[in-house]
Amino acid sequence: MIPKVKDRVIEIQEKIAACLSINTDQLVFEFNEMPDYVDLDLFTINAVHKQQFFFHSTEGRDKIEALELMLKYAKNNFNIEDSFTIQWKLKGSTTIHQSHFRAFNMMDALDKFYYGRSINSIIVYSIILNPIA
Repeated sequence: MIPKVKDRVIEIQEKIAACLSINTDQLVFEFNEMPDYVDLDLFTINAVHKQQFFFHSTEGRDKIEALELMLKYAKNNFNIEDSFTIQWKLKGSTTIHQSHFRAFNMMDALDKFYYGRSINSIIVYSIILNPIA
């Protein structure tokens, strides 16, 4: 990657982390470069239980545009979505965890929760729509 492009990528990633009020080491940016566009999937890593969860996906002409669209989402759309808390545990474990998601509805929150996971590997105990503060 060209040094100026790399610096810009890092700069936007840091802005996204700041918008979400988390450290950049708690974010995973997965770029899928296609011939005519770049897909960006963003994941967050929970600081307590270290599980990675899907946050949002964008598509741009290049990495910078995909990141700028993710930043726009983090600044604008993220705050219009509802907040959900999911209580869950991994099968075979005794520890119950809580994870928080921003989503348009309960099904969207569950889609983000299960993204990349087997539905049979986790037991969900509850999903709660959090009150608006």
